[in-house]
Amino acid sequence: MKLEVKNVTKTYKTKTAVNNFSMVLETGECVGLIGPNGAGKSTLIKVISDIINPTRGEILLDGKKISKMKKEIGYLPQYPNFYHWMTAYETLTFMGELSGLKQEELTKSIPELLSKVGLSGEENSKVGTFSGGMKQRLGIAQALLHKPSLILMDEPVSALDPIGRREVLNLIEEIKRETTILLSTHILSDAEEMCERFIIIKDGQKIEDTTLSDLLNSNSENKMIFEVAAINQQWLEVLKNLNYVKNVEIIGNKIKIQVGNIGLNKNMLLRNALDHHVDLVKFEIISDTLEEIFLKLVVGK
Repeated sequence: MKLEVKNVTKTYKTKTAVNNFSMVLETGECVGLIGPNGAGKSTLIKVISDIINPTRGEILLDGKKISKMKKEIGYLPQYPNFYHWMTAYETLTFMGELSGLKQEELTKSIPELLSKVGLSGEENSKVGTFSGGMKQRLGIAQALLHKPSLILMDEPVSALDPIGRREVLNLIEEIKRETTILLSTHILSDAEEMCERFIIIKDGQKIEDTTLSDLLNSNSENKMIFEVAAINQQWLEVLKNLNYVKNVEIIGNKIKIQVGNIGLNKNMLLRNALDHHVDLVKFEIISDTLEEIFLKLVVGK
């Protein structure tokens, strides 16, 4: 399976929700589309799902227009909307029939799917009695019902309480072993936990497409923390005047130091501290977190 998003733009009157966006998704990937609220994530997911048409550009799945490949796509909206008076079994039967699946196939696959998403024993329970997490799991079941090669998830856990969130994250972890997933989220810890690759979107435009390790490495600011028994003011003045030291920040008994090159400068800095009889308690090299990098990229902080 190969998904290609080619120069997609979606405009609404005077607003451009997605702007000349391109990406490629390969079989077996779990990719996080991350960005702040209003960045264009949901619009892009709906365009890829062929729910709405792009103003310009095209979406291809295995080289064919997405409109001809919809049976290969499973879609989970942010807020799955089911008939509350239907049971879980009736809901999946109804959805399966809409997808063109035969009754014999549904009779076999629905119990298996309900078990897979942790709803075994709830077949005859009305959806109106379900918690948010249970509805989301039922939504994942309907997205998997026709055995798609690609699942698109729009903010799958953002509206859930901590218990429901954990249930759904565990389920996504399980199904990503056998299905390619593109999920949108603004919850960075979820993206970090679930995805091997990140596409960051801001104002409808792609600003990063990278793995977590590459993102952390490319945005590393060569920082170290010296934890000391007591602040040595004399050494601080020396420190600030070293040509390879870019910034010094004091936080209690910790000194956060940014240098020009961590590989070249860490031993020089450590030697300098010992030469000035600094009473070191702990020495640590640190990297920016995904959240810190995200804020710099999309907010400029």
